[in-house]
Amino acid sequence: MDIKKRVDDLFGELVDIRRDFHKYPELSEEEYRTHEKICEYLQNWGIEYTKNVAKTGVVAIIRGKKPGNTVGARADIDALPIEELNKLEFKSVNKGVMHACGHDIHTTIHLGVAKILKEMEEDISGNIKIFFQPAEETIGGAKTMIEEGCLKNPDLDYILSLHVMPYLDVGEIELKQGKMNAATNEFTIKVRGKSSHAAYPEQSVDTIVMAGYIITALQSIVSRNVSPLNSVVLTLGKINGGTKNNIITDEVIMSGTLRTLDENTREFAKSRIREIVENTAKAYGGEGEVYFEEGYPALINNDEIVDVLKDMAEDLLGEDNVKFKEFPSMGADDFSYFLKDVKGAYYNLGCGNKLEGWTSPIHNGNFMADEECIKVGVLLQTKTLLKLLNI
Repeated sequence: MDIKKRVDDLFGELVDIRRDFHKYPELSEEEYRTHEKICEYLQNWGIEYTKNVAKTGVVAIIRGKKPGNTVGARADIDALPIEELNKLEFKSVNKGVMHACGHDIHTTIHLGVAKILKEMEEDISGNIKIFFQPAEETIGGAKTMIEEGCLKNPDLDYILSLHVMPYLDVGEIELKQGKMNAATNEFTIKVRGKSSHAAYPEQSVDTIVMAGYIITALQSIVSRNVSPLNSVVLTLGKINGGTKNNIITDEVIMSGTLRTLDENTREFAKSRIREIVENTAKAYGGEGEVYFEEGYPALINNDEIVDVLKDMAEDLLGEDNVKFKEFPSMGADDFSYFLKDVKGAYYNLGCGNKLEGWTSPIHNGNFMADEECIKVGVLLQTKTLLKLLNI
């Protein structure tokens, strides 16, 4: 099959599919219509699939007629709680919900990949699984899908995923060997003291004073406890305390996020946060506690698979259009769970168009993607998956 020509032939259909998903976005764990539409397309195309994986996920499989590896690709399917600001015929009709992260495009690309590979199955050596994964933006649907056995029967050998990026023009991709995205931990800090009237501070244990010193001291973890060559982000995004301007409050609650690139640094930073909170509060006569919520692990690409992608992309797109990311992103993606179990790679797919002014970042109500990126994604994913079947 001339895969590039087939992609061109399918483009109109895929654009219609993408616009339908865009018009009817659904939040994490609520992707019911999206789930049914994915199943409908797979059913119409004669593709085997398992529905209701991790509640709203779908696993499609194409079984080649010859022996070979089992390879896979992941598409996240959920939208964000963002009001769309674009004026489009297919603008979101669900108020306050938008595909502002491009997951509608990811889903469409991988439906295109599945359709083409199904048409080629007589000549395929091995199996291809396509994971349409829910809840990337919240609870990490990848973890649930894996726990429910999506990597088994047949066992997966290699896996790919991508993410549209508007700072890259259509026709460009961005690769990164090794560490690509950060691990995440959300945390809550509670400091407790003793309340009193503001006129009599000696009768109090002032938790706002405590909180101020804790906030300042926490910054020293990044600046003084971790090598400047090792990236760590510690952000306090919320603080609550007090009821009136002349009352010294007995409790302050703060919450934030920790981003790290490896497990040792992650555990060390968590330990230092606990030590600083507990001991600073104690020094001012109060008590401090920290509660951590485990987020996604760091996303670490396999260099061998990145090299396969690089060679394929340079052949299809041209060497000048294959960029390498200098530093990891401190953002997170739950594709990291797949990469803990399977060799694979995650890369950024250009969807921007500077001439049209489509450069707004993801997670923004003005985010707009050039739909030509669908062609690039289908072509590169299809050709690379076929390559991985036989390495």
